[in-house]
Amino acid sequence: MTVKTLTLARGQTQALRAVWLTALAMALVIAQAIAAQARPESFADLAEKISPAVVNITTSTVVAQGTGPSPIVPEGSPFEDFFREFQDRNRDGDRPRRSSALGSGFVISEDGFVVTNNHVIESADEIVIEFFSGQELVAEVIGTDPKTDIALLKVEADEPLPFVSFGDSNTARVGDWVMAMGNPLGQGFSVSAGIVSARNRELSGTYDDYIQTDAAINRGNSGGPLFNMDGQVIGVNTAILSPNGGSIGIGFSMASNVVTRVVDQLQEFGETRRGWLGVRIQDVTEDVAEAIGLEKVAGALVTDVPEGPAAEAGMESGDVIMKFDGFDVEDTRGLVRRVGNTTVGKTVRVVVFREGKTKTLQVTLGRREAAEGVVPAAQIEEETEDQSEATILGMTLSQLNDELRGQLDMGADSTGLVVTDIDQLSEAYEKGMRAGDVITEAGQQKVTGISDLEDRIADAKEAGRKSLLLLVRRAGEPRFVALSLEEKSDE
Repeated sequence: MTVKTLTLARGQTQALRAVWLTALAMALVIAQAIAAQARPESFADLAEKISPAVVNITTSTVVAQGTGPSPIVPEGSPFEDFFREFQDRNRDGDRPRRSSALGSGFVISEDGFVVTNNHVIESADEIVIEFFSGQELVAEVIGTDPKTDIALLKVEADEPLPFVSFGDSNTARVGDWVMAMGNPLGQGFSVSAGIVSARNRELSGTYDDYIQTDAAINRGNSGGPLFNMDGQVIGVNTAILSPNGGSIGIGFSMASNVVTRVVDQLQEFGETRRGWLGVRIQDVTEDVAEAIGLEKVAGALVTDVPEGPAAEAGMESGDVIMKFDGFDVEDTRGLVRRVGNTTVGKTVRVVVFREGKTKTLQVTLGRREAAEGVVPAAQIEEETEDQSEATILGMTLSQLNDELRGQLDMGADSTGLVVTDIDQLSEAYEKGMRAGDVITEAGQQKVTGISDLEDRIADAKEAGRKSLLLLVRRAGEPRFVALSLEEKSDE
């Protein structure tokens, strides 16, 4: 009886082992299938599907033909008549000529709206769209946005055009497969593939949000689409980083979530309409946060409040914007993009940190495009009798007078302390302050004389502060600098 029981147990064990091995084999097959799906053997099907919506763009511009430098021939030289006849024969070369440029684009609707880069069609007199089928149509410009380098064109066709749709660029992950299409170096309808190398790249613009990719992008690819594996446009190929002008695997595509907002406004209004808060701001640093008693190093520090929506709502220089329209503000870049994407005329709640407390302001946004070039209103302060010069925190400071205002090209009503000299070993020098800078505030209060600054230093020390926040202007541009109040001993 005992032997029989052992025999059955061994049989069951072998059966279970067989089942386990079968399950393991199936799991390996599934894993291989998933790996094959993640790494496609070919992009041919996808390329065939979306190629009809990708276009080549040729622009034509009339430019004045320069005469170039004239040969220097001494008067009376035997060659004088020869060169005069040569110039007469080539006088027709002074006529204006046409210059052509190439780029890429893609159709986003069956009725003929085409997206490309602004720099592809800028200043063009004629824009010709060439489709994958070989058909050519003349395009008109609906609107452009130089800030994001996006342009919207329109062509008229006899029948509905093939088009592609935008995808959500926020879902693209580093390492995802992508495919670029366009007209590199004038070769026409070229496909390249790669991966998303990085996200949220910033190059030079206020609203930059680039996807970096190693898919080959060259001159002529500008304005072309960057596709995900679902055939959706997640970027517009715009720039490359290259020492020689060719692709080295570092290309940048403007993220589709930026492009779609711009395209929607261009399609509706023919122009962009971005929200405008009306402040000048800088990032909050650790020393700035300590100087004003802010627990978290976050937000956007207001350096100036010119006439505009923020000023009307009561915002002040020195405020730290912590929340905008219900969203936390991490830094200046995030705030600028958030404000720009908010509807013009909308009243939003803005939470600021001021003098150790938070305050909520109601701000009705203006339009940035209408406010470009607005300068801060003059601030009028009465000068008081004061010590004219002193050395404080490693800086030699002088009270503003008419002579210094003239040297610095400042208004007659300007007040503050001018840095006339600075110790190059001082913290102030290390943080970028230089002779000619003007200190207008200390501890978020106006400074008109030496005694004002000394009082602010004393107040900060009494409050237990380790640093003092200064509002400094250079050529009219404001910024905050936090300087340590602790005396450093030599070791």
